[in-house]
Amino acid sequence: MVSQALPFRRYLATNAVVLAPSFVALAALHWHGDLALRPALVAAGGIAVVTILVVQRYLGALGRFARFVSELSGEEEPVMPRLKFAPATEELAGAAATLAAGWRRQRASIDNLAASAQAIVDGLPDPLIAVDRQRRIVRSNRAALALLGPIVAFRDLSTALRFPALLTVIDSLLAVSDGNFSGPDHVAIDLILPGPPELDVIAHVQRLPRAAADGSLALIVLHDTTALRRAERMRADFVANASHELKTPIAGLLGFIETLRGPARDDAAARERFLGIMAEQADRMRRLVDDLLMLSRIEQHEHARPDAAVDLGRVLAGVQDLLQFKASSRKVVVELAIAPTLPPAVGDYDELTIVFQNLIDNAIKYAKPATTVRVMAQAVAEDRVSVAVADEGDGIPAAHLPRLTERFYRVDNARSRQLGGTGLGLAIVKHVVNRHRGRLDIQSTPGKGSVFTVTLPAAAQPQK
Repeated sequence: MVSQALPFRRYLATNAVVLAPSFVALAALHWHGDLALRPALVAAGGIAVVTILVVQRYLGALGRFARFVSELSGEEEPVMPRLKFAPATEELAGAAATLAAGWRRQRASIDNLAASAQAIVDGLPDPLIAVDRQRRIVRSNRAALALLGPIVAFRDLSTALRFPALLTVIDSLLAVSDGNFSGPDHVAIDLILPGPPELDVIAHVQRLPRAAADGSLALIVLHDTTALRRAERMRADFVANASHELKTPIAGLLGFIETLRGPARDDAAARERFLGIMAEQADRMRRLVDDLLMLSRIEQHEHARPDAAVDLGRVLAGVQDLLQFKASSRKVVVELAIAPTLPPAVGDYDELTIVFQNLIDNAIKYAKPATTVRVMAQAVAEDRVSVAVADEGDGIPAAHLPRLTERFYRVDNARSRQLGGTGLGLAIVKHVVNRHRGRLDIQSTPGKGSVFTVTLPAAAQPQK
């Protein structure tokens, strides 16, 4: 502990106060004739010298005590000073040191409790934000940061959640009338967080009985109900779409069955022809149900982004081998052009196989016979890769392009059904690409063909 000189004015004032009674007493004795002037001056000088020395030591002890007390508020515990000229002050210093040690223990305990509380809050699966009486953000957990991005503490909640309905609800919970809260203590409100993909959440807002130590007075918990809502919508859509698409083949099957039971019972040629048509209709229904189930599974997990590194060259080569027979039957050549430095994509191997199988299969089906389907894969930026599937077909009129990825939307219903299409292939492609945080672009020129381009995030390359 560094010793510092006390100000001269403090010495002067203190000595004046201490010497005043002695000087007054000597002056009174001299005034009454009990003490001559010379002895009085000698006594006054001696008393002044002794007093100055004692006061200097005493003030120095008090200064060291003051510095010791101020240093107790620091992180490190200071050395106890020696205060022989101020024994009472030395006792106070000991008491202050004991008090500071207890305060440090309590602060460490509070810090540990705060860290434990934050660890518990961070461990919650649902995003949580705590606000104070002025609607300022006091605390948030890791799930909130992952969902909403960086959250600045002690800023208004509207900087993180810009939903007027939610802010109005919180204001009503924090409203005070005659010193008491006037609104309810718990409110739940439905919100849709923008995407992609969009998230359906229920915001549960709970007011605490009293403000916490950190100032928290209301808690906002965002519960993700996207999967539940999508499951409800998918069930409704499945029933509506399946009933619509299955109606025609089922009616056809029933008609052929009635014919085979009746007029064509003994007609072998008609029976063989009808059984072939029935097999085609049954196969169409099987493909339709398989596609609907696949679409439902993909939509259910669309908000969960895959994180594996996928070799697109391997995916495309596998799809080419799988569709080679179908391409040969139409005299269509599938040509792969994969850049040598193509980085892997971030995604799911099986789902990306489904995407490019649908796109290349469509290109083969709608390409003109004896033409080429070109599949070109390349890097388009440091963190993006693209795969373009180009055919030489009849093309698609521009008016149809925005609706191509809708369920069961067909440019030519008759031709699509004739070629075995279910109307769900591009819808599946769209949802898989959305799950991969990618983009699907469609360009088409009537009479010349179409190009379907999928852009995906590239996996990070190891540093050389």
